[in-house]
Amino acid sequence: MRETTVKGLFWHWGYAMYRFRWLVVVLSVLLLIGFAGFAQKTPGMLKDNGFTPKGSESDRGLAIMRDELGMSQTQLSIVYEGKSLNLTDKANQQAIMDSLQDLKQLPYVASVAFVAAPRSEGFADTQAVAVSLKLDTDQALDKYPELKAAVHKLPGMNVYVTGGPAILYDMQQASKHDIAKSESIGLPIALVVLLVVFGTLVAAFVPMIVGLMSVTFTLGITYFIAQHHSLSNFLPNMVTMLGLAVGIDYALFLVSRFREELGAQKSVAEAVAMTCQTAGKSIFFSGIAVLIGLFGMLFVNLTFFRSLCLGGVIVVSISVIVANTMLLAVLGLLGHRINALQVLPKRLRKKESSLFWERVAYAVMRRPVALIVIVGGLLIYSMVPVSHMKLSVPNAEVLPPSYESRYGAELMKEAYDARAMNPIQIVATAKEEVWQASSVAQIRALTDQVKGVQGVKDVQSMVTVLGSGAQTDAELAQLLGGANVRASLEAKQLAKGHTALVVVTPDSQPDDEATDALVRELRKLEQPGLDLVVTGGAAYRIDIIDRIQNEIPVVLLFVMGITYFVLLLAFRSLVLPLKAVLMNMLSLGASLGIVVLVFQHGYMADMLHITSIGSVSATLPVIIFCVVFGISMDYEVFLISRIMEEYEESGDNDRSTAQGLKKTGSLITSAAFILVVVVGSFIFTDIEIMKALGLGLGLAVLIDASIVRVMLVPALMKLLGDANWWAPKWLRVKPQIKDTP
Repeated sequence: MRETTVKGLFWHWGYAMYRFRWLVVVLSVLLLIGFAGFAQKTPGMLKDNGFTPKGSESDRGLAIMRDELGMSQTQLSIVYEGKSLNLTDKANQQAIMDSLQDLKQLPYVASVAFVAAPRSEGFADTQAVAVSLKLDTDQALDKYPELKAAVHKLPGMNVYVTGGPAILYDMQQASKHDIAKSESIGLPIALVVLLVVFGTLVAAFVPMIVGLMSVTFTLGITYFIAQHHSLSNFLPNMVTMLGLAVGIDYALFLVSRFREELGAQKSVAEAVAMTCQTAGKSIFFSGIAVLIGLFGMLFVNLTFFRSLCLGGVIVVSISVIVANTMLLAVLGLLGHRINALQVLPKRLRKKESSLFWERVAYAVMRRPVALIVIVGGLLIYSMVPVSHMKLSVPNAEVLPPSYESRYGAELMKEAYDARAMNPIQIVATAKEEVWQASSVAQIRALTDQVKGVQGVKDVQSMVTVLGSGAQTDAELAQLLGGANVRASLEAKQLAKGHTALVVVTPDSQPDDEATDALVRELRKLEQPGLDLVVTGGAAYRIDIIDRIQNEIPVVLLFVMGITYFVLLLAFRSLVLPLKAVLMNMLSLGASLGIVVLVFQHGYMADMLHITSIGSVSATLPVIIFCVVFGISMDYEVFLISRIMEEYEESGDNDRSTAQGLKKTGSLITSAAFILVVVVGSFIFTDIEIMKALGLGLGLAVLIDASIVRVMLVPALMKLLGDANWWAPKWLRVKPQIKDTP
């Protein structure tokens, strides 16, 4: 007979959950009811896309323009499209302005004017109006329905509202729609998989409850955090994706082990305790592995990453807690009734003792070198597209063209010169007021200096408004200081107080590499007496991408280093954690390579309803790495933990590997399939970033569970032999399970 000789902390915890099972379940239900109401309100509380590079040069420049020049940072664009009308005609323009009288009368609307940028040829049927608001982004988002209602349609014209607040509002609506859509796709399929795995209705429903509870608790907690901190509106999507996937997976492993222990232990209490000591402990360590990956996002100083990290950390932590508290208590209440309400005949259910996975393991271990070379080579080849990855910072592009704000933004790009619409702006701060002769001389010198930089198409500043006369600096200062000219410059927001603005139109398009190079060249300029800050759309994008790219090495070292240390303690081996880290890099790199092919190069984009924009969001590599690295480690922990149990008992590396895969293969495959379905359902939602994340995560887990765990891990276990388990004496521990007469 086999019996437990060492009752560890997790055993005693599991026994306590059984002993107080009614109290734990009742408290869990009461908490769930309390948080559910707040969880529904959370998406409406999140009003930031999270991409502002706070403290960067571009962010400082925008702040100076707002504070010193009075330039509004919150703007809407109203785009009119008349298929059979010439909207450059004065009568039609007057009709447009007359229709906006209600909008002009709103107290928080600063100005309403036609966009002055040069028009592209052949777009006389398009007219755009710029609306400046006396509101910050959060306030504008609250007022957006009122603003939208004040924009009236005109006969023969289509009208689209776009710009920052409109895009954020549509993203909020898309986020709510995406959560509901992903749940409607993922949950039913996950339930079917659980029914096939367990064969009984009770066992299948329990993991679903855990996943939904984890998401509800997390969104409820986030509601209170959002009261005091600005959080990205992508957070609910991340919480739903991770919470359902991880929560259901953890419950799947726990329920499966409990059913196994019911036949091996003397009582339900001991079965619950032993389940906690084995599967509960594995869930704890796998949860830590996921948290380590998520914490890596904190190194990138953007609200977007910190919000996703916060949501991910809370929902994974809650999933571990719910699994090791409420779920254990529920299992204690159900006991053998966990196998009630059978829906599949036993002969159709895949038994956990099936020899299939054992045969696979021995087949792989017969030719380990060949499999490692072939499979490893294919995965490395899949990484090649990553080397040609082009990063971007999408704005309206995160939404599909069916959304008004996205369509309006695309129409403006086509109808107007994008270079003039998105100029580079140099904010110059002088020691004296800009109307003084010394300041005028400095700004004039700066303007001439900028004109001489390669890649500059046009330059406008306070010294160019009067033409290219041959005035001296003193004469020019006297002209600029005149009441009318001065008022005009302040109204155009080109100069005020000690601050002047130099507007640079590049030769290249805003998102071209040449424009990026121009921004960097302009940032090298110096002009005695002036403090220069370069901002604008291109500079803003560069600061975001630089902030991400500069921290990627730190993120990689942190996640891989800490993961190695945690797995070192879990596996008590120096080799196994290193192998786990390298295997994760293979599955992660291969999935990211496929994401680049789809989103940047457009392969299968139409089939997946994806709008390829020729680039990949700069946020994706970090998110996919941090999330995938942790989640993929889940399966490594469960598989190697079971192999370690067998090895501690038998000391036979090959047999332990085969037995470990035999006992966890179908379970890991089922858990991975559920996770792929849950995260993969986001491919069919609206927000492009979540589509890419769903594709990347789904592919990484699929590759990890079907190729890495089934082929590479057994092959490497065979090739390394007993070296897998090598560790210093202080790290080794005695086996916890032994046979006794």
